[in-house]
Order: sequence, then C-alpha cells, then structure tokens
Amino acid sequence: MLPVIYSDEFLDHKTGKYHPEKPERLSAIANALKAATFADQITWHLPTPASEQPSLMSSLVKAHSPAYIKKLWQIASSGGGPLDGDTPVSPRSYDVALLAVSGWLDGVEVVLGSANPAFVLARPPGHHAESDAGMGFCLFSNAAIAALFALEQSGINRVAILDWDVHHGNGTQSIVETYPQIAYCSLHQYPSYPGTGRATERGFHNNILNLPIPPGSDITVYQPLFENKVVPFLANFQPDLLIVSAGYDANAEDPLASINLQPEDYALFTDYCLGITRKILFGLEGGYDFDSLSQSVVATIERCLL
Repeated sequence: MLPVIYSDEFLDHKTGKYHPEKPERLSAIANALKAATFADQITWHLPTPASEQPSLMSSLVKAHSPAYIKKLWQIASSGGGPLDGDTPVSPRSYDVALLAVSGWLDGVEVVLGSANPAFVLARPPGHHAESDAGMGFCLFSNAAIAALFALEQSGINRVAILDWDVHHGNGTQSIVETYPQIAYCSLHQYPSYPGTGRATERGFHNNILNLPIPPGSDITVYQPLFENKVVPFLANFQPDLLIVSAGYDANAEDPLASINLQPEDYALFTDYCLGITRKILFGLEGGYDFDSLSQSVVATIERCLL
C-alpha cells in the first residue's frame, strides 16, 4: 500500500484561467490514480488541518521570515493580488499553502513510521520560494520545511533532497545549503528560469550538487547523470530520509520547458531512488501538461508498489 496525502482544499488556491499552475493539475492526477490498475493499493489521507498541526508554525519560521509570512497573509486576507509577475495569490491561497506544508509534514511522519514511500499530492508548489520571497508559482518552500522538520525527529541525522523538476529549486537550495545535515541535488534545464543552479554552486558544506542540462536533452542524458552523479552523491550522504521534489515539467509535452523526457522515464528515476532507500517522501512540484503529468505520477507510484 502507498499513502497519498491529498485534499480537495488544494484546489482552492486560484491562479486564474490562463495560469499554467492551475487546480486541474491535481484533479487530473487524482483521476488517473483512481483509474490505475493498482488503485486498490493506494490509501488516501487528508492532511492534518493547519490549526491542528503542532509543528506547523515552528517549522514554517525555520524556513521563512515572519515578515514574508505576514505579507502573504495580508495579500490573501485583503482579497488576493500578485506576489510577483508569475505568482498570483487568491483569498484562500495563504490557508491552502499552510495546508500544503502540513501535508508535507504529515508525509514525513508517514514515511518515517512505515519506512516506505509516500506521495504528497498538494499545491501550491514550493521549490522556488525563498526565505523572504515567494516566486515562480511557489508560496512556501515545502521540501525545505519538510527536511528541517525531519531533522527534529528521533533517529534522523541526515536528510537528502532530490529535485528532478525541470527548473532549479533556488528556494530550496538557499534555505538548506547552510545545513551540513541536509544534501540537495537538482537536475534542471539550463539556461532557464530562475537562472540559478550552476554546477559551481556547491553549498556551504559541499552539500549541493547541481546538474545543469541543456535544452533538447532526453533520457540518454539523464540516465548517465543519475548513475554517475546523482546516485553516488545521495548514497554517499547516507540519508535517513530522501525527499523528492517531484516536478514533471521535464516531459517533452510540457509547455514551459524544452527537455524531452517521457512519463516512463520517471519510473527509472524512482528505481534509482529506491536503490538508495525506501524512506522516500515524494511531493509534487511542477508539471503543466495534464496527460504527461498524470502519467508520470502514475509511473512513479507504480514503481514504488513493486
């Protein structure tokens, strides 16, 4: 059985009719999972309500400044508005973003309790959100917050984050790179938004591995990078938990990038991760073509069930 943490409330973060990060992304994935051949092996879990999540605010302020948290709340509570040119905030966005963080924290506890994978099917995404600024469709830095929360749990000394979203997770990196107990690895199209993620960025403790990938690349570029760079880096770190920022916008059909992966390629990526540890929390980041997005999540989860 594989736990999927999901709530219809995640659909209440409204971004506008023409924005690519729209609620229908989650609906497409949920429908695909419910129609999958392994649907009876998925257990659906509601995230803990934000008001009942004891570690929520203490975890949030480890990653984000109180001034930024207040700013986001003020925009939402005043009826919404733009956080930046790419990142709209609607009246319920603050509450939904808190619930997404709560879902990621729940995911950490589920994985550590079972020593098996789980998937957080939440939005808004998070890996571009820096400590004092949301950007790139992202409000709170979900993966970084989850990693910092995990380090507070008994027996957890090292947490690794693998970010296979097509864009570099500038927010995640900036928040975690000062922690020697956290390793961060990102494969991303370069040059591309947000312009960070050069191979020379190694973190404060040599705990960052950035693998820039040129436009037009496909699995023949990714596979040797996984085998020769990603897996050795993560395995040598010996993480007690692996968090995957699971963006699926490197698919060939995705409108926001120029990488040519196929949904089945994510099954291979998942295999590499499972070879390191079964304590894996997958959490949704990007992916904007509904069909390839949902097929890719299906491929990821199916591989975890083998």
